Amino acid sequence: MPILHGPNDALLVIDLQNDFCPGGALAIPEADAIVPLINSLGERFDHVLLTQDWHPPHHISFAATHVDKQAFEVIQAPYGPQTLWPEHCLQHSTGAAFHTGLEIPHTELILRKGFRRDIDSYSAFQENDQITPTGLSGYLRERKLTRLFLCGLAYDFCVRHSALDGSRLGFEIIVIEDATRSVNLLNSVVETNAALAASGVPCIQSSEFLSL
Repeated sequence: MPILHGPNDALLVIDLQNDFCPGGALAIPEADAIVPLINSLGERFDHVLLTQDWHPPHHISFAATHVDKQAFEVIQAPYGPQTLWPEHCLQHSTGAAFHTGLEIPHTELILRKGFRRDIDSYSAFQENDQITPTGLSGYLRERKLTRLFLCGLAYDFCVRHSALDGSRLGFEIIVIEDATRSVNLLNSVVETNAALAASGVPCIQSSEFLSL
């Protein structure tokens, strides 16, 4: 059955940035393929929010910041396990810019995350310490936006953590699965599927909107 959405719903587009798309520093396979679909979804929502990874140089998540470490290794940061990545989404760089094909002119908010050098931020709601808020939950409550539909990059990291944190904070969260793509490290997709199911976060297909 198609999903009807209303005035308290918002589309949250996670990190649809050049560095995560083919040719970028941390390219996710077929990431650019979801851009037209996300544009179409955006037309169906009155409220659209974007997140933007926004790292300073020598960020804790960069493998190059650490001696003798390689990308995709996991270290123990003060706040817990931290996957190391290639340098990506450096502030003011072309790689940090949104994909040029993204066209949602009525976007109401761009939330930048990961700008603190000593802590990473997968989630749109909280930094990876699970303590420091980004401010998104307060914004949503002020705007009385209670149900969020998530899409973007990457399903098994930033979309996953945003969905779980949003649900835990009391928002109704729905992931539009075919409007995401995955990094797919080890068992990351399987673990994401299990974590979302355990938290009661449904994954749907975009056709449940676009068929209306």
